[in-house]
This record gives sequence, C-alpha cells and structure tokens, in this order.
Amino acid sequence: MLTYALDKTAGVSLYEQLYRRVKEDILSGRLAAGEKLPSKRALAAHLEVSVITVKNAYEQLMAEGYLTGVEKKGYFVSSVLPPLPSQPPPVTQDAPEPGERTWFLDLVTNSIDAEDFPFTVWARLMRQTILEQGTGLLHPTPPQGAWALRRAIADHLRQFRGMAVGAEQIIVGAGTEVLYSLLVQLLGREPTYGVEDPGYGKIARIYRACGASVAAVPLDGDGLSVQELRRSGADVVHISPSHHYPTGRVMPITRRQELLRWAQEKPERIILEDDYDSEFRFVGRPIPTLFSVDDSGQVVYLNTFSKTIAPSIRISFMVLPRRLLADFRQKLGFYACTVSAFEQYTLAQFLSGGWYEKHLSRMRKHYRQKRDAVIA
Repeated sequence: MLTYALDKTAGVSLYEQLYRRVKEDILSGRLAAGEKLPSKRALAAHLEVSVITVKNAYEQLMAEGYLTGVEKKGYFVSSVLPPLPSQPPPVTQDAPEPGERTWFLDLVTNSIDAEDFPFTVWARLMRQTILEQGTGLLHPTPPQGAWALRRAIADHLRQFRGMAVGAEQIIVGAGTEVLYSLLVQLLGREPTYGVEDPGYGKIARIYRACGASVAAVPLDGDGLSVQELRRSGADVVHISPSHHYPTGRVMPITRRQELLRWAQEKPERIILEDDYDSEFRFVGRPIPTLFSVDDSGQVVYLNTFSKTIAPSIRISFMVLPRRLLADFRQKLGFYACTVSAFEQYTLAQFLSGGWYEKHLSRMRKHYRQKRDAVIA
C-alpha cells in the first residue's frame, strides 16, 4: 500500500501533494510500469483523506500519461521513460531595454461569448492608460513589444505555467500568424517544417506562403508520432501538446519526453509549442509546458489572448530560448511591433492588476457549464 505523509496545513492541496508523490515514485522507478495502484477508496482510507482527493490525483496523473485506467480493473502505472536531465531554472534578471441572433447554438471555432467580456473594466483601464501614458502612446514601442506588457506576460507565465522566463525573451505580435512568419525568417526556409495531421490547416498554409517546405506528420493515440516525424525529415515541428486541434487531445508525458529527445539529437532541431486554448482545461491541473522542462534551449513557446479575451484583440506572443535571442535581434530587430501601443499598455494593466486571472476563472466556470449542458 502506498504510504505518504500529506500535510493538511500546507499551502498546497492534498490532492496535489498526492499527485506529486506518486509522480515522483513513477519517475524514479519505485513504482514500476504495469504495477497496479490501490483503489481510490482503499488509498483514501489508508491515507485518511477523502475519496475525491485520491480521485483528483489519479485523474491528473492519467491526464499527463503517468497512469492508465482500465474499466473494472483499476489504475496501472504507464511505461514512462527515465526523466530527462534537468537543473533548477536559473533566476533571471531582466536585461535593460536598449445584428439580431437567429441561431440556437453557435459551433463556430475561434469565437467567444461576447456578452461576458469585461467591458467596464476594459474601458476603465483604457482611460487610465491614456492618463498615465499621455503622448507616449503616440510613439512606437520597442520591436519586441512594450516592456510593461512583456514584463506582465513573464509574471503570468511564471505564476500560472511554471515558466522561468525574462521579459527580454518575449516577442509580441498582432496574432500568431505574424509570429509564424517571423519564425520562418528566424529559423530559415531550408529546414522542413513538420505539422500535425490532422491539425489547424492555416499553420501549414502560412509556412508554405513564407517559402518553407511542410511535411504533414500523422498522429497516433498519444499525439504526433515521433516515428513518423523521423520519416518526414523535418527539423522543425509545430505541435499543440496541451490541447490538440481538432481532437482536444492532451499529449502524455511519455510522448513529450520522446519529442524532447528527438530535438536533442541535433542542435538545429526546434519544437514550436503552440499553447493555444490551454487555459480552458476543465479537469485537473494545467499540464506543464514543454518549454518549462526543456534544458537544451530547443523549444519556442507560442500563445495568444485571442481565445481568452477576444479574437479582435490581436495580441499574441512567443517566448524564445535565450540561445536564439541574438539571432532574432540581428536578423529581425528592424521590424516594428505590429500591435498598437494603446492596446499593449491596456493589456499590461489588465494582466498586472489581476483582472485577467479573474476573467479566466469566470470564463472557465461559464464554459464548463455550457460543456456539461451539451454532453448531459
């Protein structure tokens, strides 16, 4: 029977403590592949915690691929590769900046419930931005984006995605399409760009329009197939491991490790981690990003505020590994930032003031209720 000392007075929930302990035992080999875990009720009674605590821990471990649930048989340890060599993330210092509705149910993708947009808060922040920035709004921001916004994004990523990044690693753009184009210019047209098949079709179209060769890489039960990726000859691969489009599939830890090992085989290989829509996860904790566990500087992280705030607010961003920063500034530092200063400073206040976190929490609850109503 698994025996762990769980601290009910700690600032971390009991289910998260249990999740972490079981995960550590799986990665260390103390729990072997195929080993059966105690039932939820048995483990709850043994640890003197609620069944829901064990249930939540098991579900998170299943979501990340550490456990497999077999109906009427129980929970079993998945076959997980040894953990990649890791080191504590360095403490980074920010470098100084040189009509009427006629339909019943809208199934259109990339849309939001406009009625729930925080118009009052946004209007107040816009007025505040005008008063505080004044004529500064009439001047261009740095090429990578306003420092205030990049600092706010870095703080958000550190707090909610476990990513130790500096504001100088962040590039802001008017939509991810702009960022895809910049990446081709940064990484070159010579490599083949692998994309998920099936996947979001616009990604391949943009890469081809930029002059790059594109290979469609099939998926299997765990996401993008590393075996097929090798056959494709791609050295750059664009994936959405936390919420695949259109299946909604979450890539398990074993496949993430395989992809990182694939990247480490050649120094020029790059993984483009598209974290689109990862904020709206309704079961368990957010899945850790590939960027946060990559020690070789071969993952570029991309995300957008189009789904969480509004598609019309064309603000997306990418986080470059530090080894690519000098190349970016040398090759692409002449580009002007494609997002207006007004929107950047307003969003910076929305993030740093805690309004974004509150908005996400409210929208998760709202979308969860809608999802439950549809599948009920």
